[in-house]
Amino acid sequence: MAAEKPERGYVTIDDEECKGCGLCVESCVPKLLRLGDALNRSGYHAATYAGRGCTGCGLCFLVCPEPGAIRVYKRLQAA
Repeated sequence: MAAEKPERGYVTIDDEECKGCGLCVESCVPKLLRLGDALNRSGYHAATYAGRGCTGCGLCFLVCPEPGAIRVYKRLQAA
């Protein structure tokens, strides 16, 4: 069994800002984002994050047309 890769980042999504366009889902290389089942207050299926495995690349942030909907954080590596 292969060793799990260390977490290099994580994503937070403001489900009330997300309009469910799916651009972040398509851009996520490790395929950790998907459109959720529940509707937000505006009636959109907001994107959700799987919770593990983010590379911290920021592609989802770059393609998102909604300012503040997605935030990508880099994890600091222990020395």
